[in-house]
Amino acid sequence: MRRTLARVALAVTSMVALSFLIPLGLLVRSEARTQAITAAEQRAAALAPVLTLTDDATAVRQAVAGLDPSGNLAVHQPGGRSIGSGHAPPDLLRRAQRDGESLARNLPGGGWVYLQPVVLPQGRVAVVEEFVPQSELERGVTASLTVMALLAVGLVVGSVLVADRLGSRVVRSSRNLSSAANALGRGDLESRVDPMGPPELREAGQAFNAMAERMLELLAVERELVADLSHRLRTPLTALHLATERMGAGPDAAPVAAAVDQLESELHAVITAARTPLAVGHMGAPDLPVRDQVLSAATEIVRRRAGFWTTLAAQQGRPCQVEITAEDAPIDLPEDDLAAVIDALVGNVFRHTAPGTAFALRLVRAAQSVTLTVEDAGPGIADPDDALVRGASTASTGLGLDIARRAATATRGALTIDRGPMGGARVAVRFGLASPPPKRGPLHRRRARTRAPSV
Repeated sequence: MRRTLARVALAVTSMVALSFLIPLGLLVRSEARTQAITAAEQRAAALAPVLTLTDDATAVRQAVAGLDPSGNLAVHQPGGRSIGSGHAPPDLLRRAQRDGESLARNLPGGGWVYLQPVVLPQGRVAVVEEFVPQSELERGVTASLTVMALLAVGLVVGSVLVADRLGSRVVRSSRNLSSAANALGRGDLESRVDPMGPPELREAGQAFNAMAERMLELLAVERELVADLSHRLRTPLTALHLATERMGAGPDAAPVAAAVDQLESELHAVITAARTPLAVGHMGAPDLPVRDQVLSAATEIVRRRAGFWTTLAAQQGRPCQVEITAEDAPIDLPEDDLAAVIDALVGNVFRHTAPGTAFALRLVRAAQSVTLTVEDAGPGIADPDDALVRGASTASTGLGLDIARRAATATRGALTIDRGPMGGARVAVRFGLASPPPKRGPLHRRRARTRAPSV
């Protein structure tokens, strides 16, 4: 933007300067020529009285030298005698003597000549010639044009500098607003902008700050709502606990008790996260609590959750196939999140297919990724795109697939939905493998050995 404003100022000021400089240059040239011609006519007119009083060559020569020491003034007397050096063409000189009229011409070689006839006492005619060289016609023009050109250049440079300074304010304000918006988009809730620059950008900065504050308020309200709703689930969860205790130690009681315990653990984690006080930064803006990413062993977690779901599948008469070919598959995702992905995908099979419908759970590792696949023999998913949108599906909330998609995206992976070999839906979640930690060099190990022990 600064370059654009500078170029606009350069173009506009240059056009304005040229629109004044060209006419002024022509006017200065015309004025210099007029002054030189007027002075020549005055000198020729001053010599006419001398010629009417005397025709003595010595007196006339002295008068010519006194009026024009440069030698550009000459007198052509009757009989062909001339005093001074003449520059006028012979035909022009004869015409002036014959007609008795003043003549002025531009000479082909440069310069201007003026002929003034003077009638002598015996009716004879003498001609006074004044020659003005080209340098006299243009005296002072070059200096005047140079001064005007320097003024025009100064005006153009000054306008460009002013436009650049004004543009720098606008650019600085725009960059600050853009940086704050990018920081807020990356999750930095402390990001604010100092309103500055033109009124429009100041208003935009104030609106951005107001929007950020409103986001914090809505976030706090949402967190409180999540905590309240989660807390309301404690009552039916307590009833489930009592029901499992009354079931005793039967074969069906263990899976139900494990499921209730897991549900209580997840519910407690949600309430704890929602009730965690938000840290206040240096600008008064709270920060979201961020859970540190840990490396999860995908193989172990899939085996554990597969054992849970195969037990439930046996109770419903569902054929279940579990295939794990990845022996070592660390992914940069917390264990709870990976377990939630498995439970969401397998839980969809139990919720949206009839009892007895077969399903399969597979974990396959590639060079840079590991893929978790859940497929079934049910009716499949009619519209996979709508199924990935929260609240868009009429048969479910759409949260399970969205949870899996976001988990895959967090590890540089992706989620795909299609129809599998079993005839139903096949959901494949590809997770990117975690990068190995950097190796410590000898210098780092030597520093670690010499570090002072902690007290």
